[in-house]
Order: sequence, then C-alpha cells, then structure tokens
Amino acid sequence: MSKGKFIVIEGMEGAGKSTAITVVEDFLKQSNIPFINTREPGGTPLAESLRSIVKSVEHEETLTQETELLLMYASRSQLLANKILPALEKGEWVIGDRHDLSSKAYQGGGRNFDDAVMKAIADVTLKGFKPDLTLYLDISPQIGLSRAKARGELDRIELEKIDFFDRVRNKYLELASKDDSIITIDASQSMPMVHQKIAEALAAFFK
Repeated sequence: MSKGKFIVIEGMEGAGKSTAITVVEDFLKQSNIPFINTREPGGTPLAESLRSIVKSVEHEETLTQETELLLMYASRSQLLANKILPALEKGEWVIGDRHDLSSKAYQGGGRNFDDAVMKAIADVTLKGFKPDLTLYLDISPQIGLSRAKARGELDRIELEKIDFFDRVRNKYLELASKDDSIITIDASQSMPMVHQKIAEALAAFFK
C-alpha cells in the first residue's frame, strides 16, 4: 500500500479555511481516496488541552511568547506522532487545518522569533517532516479580522494589534514565494473563484 499525502490549508483569521477544507474533502471523496482531518494546535486529546491554553484569554498570569512558541510545537509533536504519521502509513491522506507554516508566520513573523530558533525547534519536533501540498489563502488582515469578528468572540491571538498581523502576512508571503509546495490563493476573491483555484491546485498536484 502506498503512503498517504498530507495536504494543509493555511491562512490568517477570516481567510476561509473551513470552506476550503470542504473543497479538498469533496475532491478526495470524488477520487475515492480515504482521508482524515486534523487541526492545529490540537488534533489529539493532549494536543487539544494545549490548544486551550494557547487560545484562552482567561489566564491568571501572562502567557509569554516563549511559552506560546513551545506549546505550539509540543502540540504539533503529539499530533504528528499519534495521528498524522500513523494515518499516512496506512495509506490515508490527511487534511490539516494549519501546520508548521502557521508557527513560522505567527511566532516567527508575528512574534519576531529568529529563523534559526524556529528551525532548531522544528528540527527537534518534526525531524524534517513537511506537508506534500500547502494551500495558503492570502487575505489582508483588515478583511480577515472583520470576518473573524463577525462570527464571534476573538481568541487570545486574534486580539493582537494589526501590525502583528501585517508581520504574519508578510512572513506567509515570503515563505510561500520560496517553496514550490506552497500554493498561494487570493482569498479576497469571490468564494466560487477561491474554490475553483483550490480545485485547480489539487488537480495539478494529482498530475
């Protein structure tokens, strides 16, 4: 049995990741490919507990940037070892709602952690593992955050100032421009157009 593939949907708040994931699911179903879904941070019982710590705005003490960074990779390590790798070995494809690119953008870009620090932690926790295909939904922070606010309360990270999200977006674009496995899609387009671009990217990946 051939190994599965790991497809990741990336993007800032309000970029439309949830509907994009549905497009990928439908594509795989039509192709009769077995798959599972994951999300980050989270995806396993322990990793979900870490997600709650990272996202919560109700801490009795300040969550440091260093703690946030390490919790993200601790959660990712649990998910990779206990869910992603076993599924791929069984021949299942994995659809990920975020992966390492998020940490590089949010903690590396947004929090200004040095690239060497990010690489060192990723090397320990991921050991060179990376997605086969990443679809990055690009949108301006202003549009994305307005969409996020419209759907409910914002979490701890979503409450950051706009310059934080400007740095996040710039890092996303920088990294995507250097990696052929990352496809950038303009998420400010109409939803049908965004979905068409996703389908085209998936079709090209299969070829």
